[in-house]
Amino acid sequence: MPSRLDELTEKARRTLARSQPSRPAQIGPENTMPALPTSTPLPTSPLPPGRARAPAGTSGSGEIILGIDPGTATMGYGLVRVRLGARGDSPGGYELVAYGTLTTPAGVPTERRLLTLYTGLRELMRTHRPSHAAVEQLFFGKNVTTAVTVGQARGVALLAAAEFGLSISEYKPAEIKFTVAGFGRAGKPQIQRMVQTLLNLDAIPRPDDAADALAVALCHLRHARVRALGFR
Repeated sequence: MPSRLDELTEKARRTLARSQPSRPAQIGPENTMPALPTSTPLPTSPLPPGRARAPAGTSGSGEIILGIDPGTATMGYGLVRVRLGARGDSPGGYELVAYGTLTTPAGVPTERRLLTLYTGLRELMRTHRPSHAAVEQLFFGKNVTTAVTVGQARGVALLAAAEFGLSISEYKPAEIKFTVAGFGRAGKPQIQRMVQTLLNLDAIPRPDDAADALAVALCHLRHARVRALGFR
């Protein structure tokens, strides 16, 4: 026969269960995302055949990293993963998954441009299923207007990544340059050449925004490799 203490404990448990609100389903890669209003079809920059995706026959099986170079008119993206070595138990380099740009037409209200970028990023994440997003941090130069628009694009990118359940890392421009090219003030040609070399590409990826996004993804993968060795 239950004791008075057991009865009180059970009563408290039932009361607590009734008082707690039901938790909403977490949005992630396996859950259906909320519907968005119809928007203008997303234009993408034309890329030569074979440049936008990894060549056939590649053997990479590591997690996919999405690098983002934010911008309202043009947002670069690059998806990269670690290629496993011959034995399949150690990193053997980096492998291209896809790259390109999301673009919005001039003269369109800002909110519509941001919605177009948001829709495009969600579609990229659905298609390639990255596990992590790496975004370039905002650099405040002399042009305040440009900094504001880039900040808006960054917000959209961070929102889309968070909604999809991705972990997110942010890197300063100088940090990306140093990690990829070994020099914090490296110019675009140096960065692009290193991206081409690290990904074993036949040509430098175009346009510049896409190459920059690939550099962001590579920066994250190199930092992750260092952290995996026990360094910070």
